[in-house]
Amino acid sequence: AGVGAHAAFARSGRKMRLLAAGLLLLAPLCAAFYLPGLAPVSFCEEGKETEGCKSLIELFVNRLDSVESVLPYEYDAFDFCQDTEEKRPSENLGQVLFGERIASSPYKFTFNKPETCKKVCTRSYDPENNVDKNKLAFLKKGMQLNYQHHWIIDNMPVTWCYDVEDGQKYCNPGFPIGCFVTPDGRVKDACVINSEFNKKNTFYLFNHVDITIMYHSGKDENWPGARLVMARLRPQSYKHTDENNLSCEGPPMEIPGEFNNKLNLIYTYSVTFEEKNNIKWASRWDYILESMPHTNIQWFSIMNSLVIVLFLSGMVAMIILRTLHKDIARYNQIDSSVKEFGWKLVHGDVFRPPRKGMLLSVFLGQGTQIFIMTFITLFLACLGFLSPANRGALMTCAVVLWVLLGTPAGYVSARMYKTFRGEKWKTNVLLTALLCPGIVFADFFVMNLILWVKGSSAAIPFGTLVAILAMWFGISVPLTFVGAYFGFKEKPIEHPVRTNQIPRQIPEQSFFTKPLPGIVMGGILPFGCIFIQLFFILNSICTTANCINSQSAPCYSAGVSKGNWTSALALWWYCLYS
Repeated sequence: AGVGAHAAFARSGRKMRLLAAGLLLLAPLCAAFYLPGLAPVSFCEEGKETEGCKSLIELFVNRLDSVESVLPYEYDAFDFCQDTEEKRPSENLGQVLFGERIASSPYKFTFNKPETCKKVCTRSYDPENNVDKNKLAFLKKGMQLNYQHHWIIDNMPVTWCYDVEDGQKYCNPGFPIGCFVTPDGRVKDACVINSEFNKKNTFYLFNHVDITIMYHSGKDENWPGARLVMARLRPQSYKHTDENNLSCEGPPMEIPGEFNNKLNLIYTYSVTFEEKNNIKWASRWDYILESMPHTNIQWFSIMNSLVIVLFLSGMVAMIILRTLHKDIARYNQIDSSVKEFGWKLVHGDVFRPPRKGMLLSVFLGQGTQIFIMTFITLFLACLGFLSPANRGALMTCAVVLWVLLGTPAGYVSARMYKTFRGEKWKTNVLLTALLCPGIVFADFFVMNLILWVKGSSAAIPFGTLVAILAMWFGISVPLTFVGAYFGFKEKPIEHPVRTNQIPRQIPEQSFFTKPLPGIVMGGILPFGCIFIQLFFILNSICTTANCINSQSAPCYSAGVSKGNWTSALALWWYCLYS
């Protein structure tokens, strides 16, 4: 037996070696794969290009938005420099739903070739031309509302970093069009970063950018060329007098509040390259974290909430144990034929079907669908499949999962409705498939009409709406019917006790058991769990008021303008985690 076992082991060993050899022979034929949006791109100097290494670096522009306005706009909506051969990369469903509008720009660089004060384009405005007046007025409105550029290089957002108080640096994945000084001399938004921006009723345009592109040379790695790991810029304002002799020095570019004379705006840029071999390409997105203020964990708040939760849990457990102990003691003292008293008298009415069983079952089905969708989406995000480099992947994954999870929704809704002894099963299935999504889609459609009328880039194209409807009625609704079919075939959920045929009469309630007093009394203890967090929120509100009155640098870093309370929420989060 031992010899036979040894021979069998030897044969299996030879098979494993042959399999390993076969895999090694097939290895050269295999190619690595990358998740969408995460494939690295190599760059070489001009004249050294290869098939896998290029020298041209393209800068893409995204929509412009503002914390002071709910309407984002496309880059083309403003009269900026346009690309002669504009091209738009393919956008997935999530990008379209989020309002991403990425397009090429005239800012094009050659790898490792610095440029200084290079002209991009010139825009001229004549006060006698109504078209020019409207374009300039829209540009002024964008500066007045602090609209922000969002630029992309090699799929990375270009950040603007500047120093704030206490020696900290704040990085913002966007930079403003310009800034505005009010007629009463109040400096708004980015005008606080330059003392030369002080003329009343004047707009200051950021018509020049200093771009710094950092790269990993790849000398210690096995790849051709270099890979970009960071992109930063610094907006500047220069009044160029001679477009044939640009120096990018001198006074800022002023746009008067009253447009009476001809105006020429010259856009320029400078670009430099820095070698950063200490930053790995795989961790190049880490520098985006610098745009978030340093967080301090509020350990006292966490311990306070934890202690209160443990106290409440212990108190509830003690009440239940004392009640059960009294019940057992009574069972041992009274006649065995009498077993119901106190709260046990309602056991025959607990599982009585609700009056709105149809709606409850529909909401349970939709809730199951959304819960499973959320769980799977977060699970995939934790595994790294939904990287921020893959733009729109999160929303696309959520929508697709919701469409494919119609079967659990129909199953849960149908089985619960059958348990409630419902008979209108057709209505139940239709409501499960159409009620909640119909309400959301109707709201979404009305909002989209408003955005379309306003010309906002957040408006969803008509073709995308048709695609969403096709996914809803073509995939989600049939899957809901399939789930409902199996749900109605299942047996109803059996309750642990029977339900009385005659409902028990509910006696008149005491004052403290009525809804309003019950809400007040029941909310005291939960409030104790979060009052520390509320303390920090209220404290940040006071900080907001002080910042808005003082208009210091940290206030602007959170996107708050002096006298503008609509953008205070951004500063609340900044103060909470700073």
